Amino acid sequence: MIKNLIRIGLGAFMLLAGIGHMTYARETFQAQVPDWIPLSKDFVVLASGVVEILFGIAMIFFTKQKEYVGLALAIFFVLVFPGNIAQYTEHRDGFGLDTDSKRLLRLFFQPVLIFFALYSTDALKLFKIKK
Repeated sequence: MIKNLIRIGLGAFMLLAGIGHMTYARETFQAQVPDWIPLSKDFVVLASGVVEILFGIAMIFFTKQKEYVGLALAIFFVLVFPGNIAQYTEHRDGFGLDTDSKRLLRLFFQPVLIFFALYSTDALKLFKIKK
């Protein structure tokens, strides 16, 4: 029951984040894209918004494939983590993260998201060795 609540909550969070990427928070997300990304900031924000919406839908509705969805979402969280680090090291404001201490604290939440993606979907079962 708890795992399902976390999975559905994480899916809803991803849907909301993805919608934000494409609408009301689009400019704020653009400000968080590191300069070293060799693509248009707007493209990165829109593309990641689509990916987040798809993850949200998959986390909520693809229950038969939840282990694979959870693993893929955890990998996604790992892949976007350098952007969070860049926000801290480059002192970029966004979403109320307007001090270095707030940006640093936010970095500690990424492993929590990774854990929730793996735990709520039982994705770690994919790594068990069958006898």
